Amino acid sequence: MKRFYTFSLLLFLVGQVIAQDQDALTKADTSYWLKEIAGGLNINQASFSDNWKGGGVNSVAFSVYLNGRANYAKEKWSWDNQFDFIYGVVKNKGEDGRKSNDVLFMDTKVGYKINDKWNYFLGMNFLSQFAPGYNFTDTERTLISKFANPAYLTTSIGLEYKPNDEFSLRISPFSPRWTFVSDTELYLNVPDNYGVEIGETVRTEWLAFSLLADWNKKLSENLSLKMRYQMFANYETLAFKTIDHRLDVGLTAKVSNLINVSLTSLTIYDFDQDSKIQFSQGLALGIAFKRGNFPVKE
Repeated sequence: MKRFYTFSLLLFLVGQVIAQDQDALTKADTSYWLKEIAGGLNINQASFSDNWKGGGVNSVAFSVYLNGRANYAKEKWSWDNQFDFIYGVVKNKGEDGRKSNDVLFMDTKVGYKINDKWNYFLGMNFLSQFAPGYNFTDTERTLISKFANPAYLTTSIGLEYKPNDEFSLRISPFSPRWTFVSDTELYLNVPDNYGVEIGETVRTEWLAFSLLADWNKKLSENLSLKMRYQMFANYETLAFKTIDHRLDVGLTAKVSNLINVSLTSLTIYDFDQDSKIQFSQGLALGIAFKRGNFPVKE
């Protein structure tokens, strides 16, 4: 819970600074940069009387998020950056607090224009989580992940299709990836150790292919969609079941200037984590802010 309160305070301070300095930021901006930052705090709560016959458990849930983009373009060169920070906790009556969401994603990419829609690019992204994750039973909890355990650093070089500021598709035939598990005892709870050899802390996959598609769409004045798909395939172990897939989807409806409703989902298939598809989904109502100069297209 300390991580949650620290992140909430950070989010609040960032929002206050942005709100107070928005005029100055706009004046200092140039035509070469498109910038946007958004964040929010979501709260869910449910309670039942002692004689409630429908079944249920008292609960409270919190989540905070902070997303940002900063894209630069001048002549044939471009530099795109984005980050997604999400953290959530749910507390049911009679149980310890448990994570409901935890994402740490950072991405940077330099591009050189071939024509109006295609670029050469060199990119790098980092994916991990903030807090420890556990498997829970009736009597105990088992640690299965924590900050930078695992963590993925993926580099890529190839071609990018970017028809507008909303959508991009990166195709990389050469995409080395490093998987980090610095806790050398985590394999005791996670036998596959996220693909890292037992006793080692890093797995390097030099010969690999990756694909990344990113779509940020303003569907209407009060409705926006954010979607990111990632695929990774190691040439040395190439088979249908060993290709990694990750799909992040977020749909946000603006109720007022400060309040919105958000629906998020995450789908993962990674054979080194589990032989089955992993899926999570969340629906939340909360306060939010957004600032930036990205063009609105419907």
